Amino acid sequence: MPEQEKPKTPKPVEGERIAKVLSRAGVASRREAERMIELGEVKVNGRVITSPALNVTAKDRITVRGEPLAEKEPVRLWLYYKPEGLVTSASDEKGRETVFDTLPEEMPRVMSIGRLDLNSEGLLLLTNDGGLKRRLELPSTGWLRKYRVRVHGNPTDPDLDPLRQGIVVDGERFQPMQVVLDRVQGANAWLTVGLREGKNREIRRAMTEIGLTVNRLIRVSYGPFRLNDLQPGQVEEVRPRTLKDQLGFDPNGDEAPEPAKRSSAAKPGRKPATAPKAGVAPKSAATAKRPARPAAGTAGARLLDSAERFMDGPKKSTFKTRTEADRGPTAPRRSAGPKPTGPKPTGAKPAGPRPSGPKPTRPKR
Repeated sequence: MPEQEKPKTPKPVEGERIAKVLSRAGVASRREAERMIELGEVKVNGRVITSPALNVTAKDRITVRGEPLAEKEPVRLWLYYKPEGLVTSASDEKGRETVFDTLPEEMPRVMSIGRLDLNSEGLLLLTNDGGLKRRLELPSTGWLRKYRVRVHGNPTDPDLDPLRQGIVVDGERFQPMQVVLDRVQGANAWLTVGLREGKNREIRRAMTEIGLTVNRLIRVSYGPFRLNDLQPGQVEEVRPRTLKDQLGFDPNGDEAPEPAKRSSAAKPGRKPATAPKAGVAPKSAATAKRPARPAAGTAGARLLDSAERFMDGPKKSTFKTRTEADRGPTAPRRSAGPKPTGPKPTGAKPAGPRPSGPKPTRPKR
């Protein structure tokens, strides 16, 4: 019988998707890059492509709107204080001024990580890397975002409990928020709000649901990055060292890695946790095994005894006191008697001149 042919193992696909390459080069986000490809604005090796389902390698020549694709730059991140009244988008159909219209000219093309609506202000992260943008926007990243919120009204702390428990607005459920009532100032109150999701106008809609109106909203932090002393319109680049420490990858290396998923498997070399035996209470810190005491008479033993006496406080003496029987009979004490009363006797001083001449000396022994 002829031998059956073994199924061939498919060869690994070389290169990366064209939209991903464009995103990493800072041309646009992946979604925007796919739109540019469908519009015929991208060429590969001189040919116009209209589908993003194409892998390219470093050998391919890519042009975007007639310009050759620049080499991939190191991953960079900026902190930007977005002023109120700017739109967080590359272009606006109503002709309003955008965040990117106000950035310094020397900055490369950047993308925003998340958004702030027109009437909000505060910290906005900017990056030149589409992979980093996608990673930090994923819900699985779970970064806490904090806001300073001024509302019209005088709420009490119990009034804010629906926000802490998770509120439903127009059929949409919001995750529980961290809400702290900082102070009431006249007809307004200041709150600190923390959330881990970024739904459209989430804080404003949630406050309206409990009868409060937001009249100022400032984002003060995004994960480990804080607004600090930045003023409206200012931009500050995060140092590569800080970027590496906070995000766990080399900015000069490849694309920012995806966040690692938590695994419940035990680490190699570590014993798996075992359930306590029935009827046996787990050991506490007080009953845990202590190190052996040093030998008696050694310097270590004396030092340990001294430390224990200091920690325990003064102890009662272990010596017995002598009783009256132990002392034996004793003679009664003599009474001093009443003290004499009246003026002290004074003797008359001898009259006459003092004798002159040398004072008598005592003979030496």
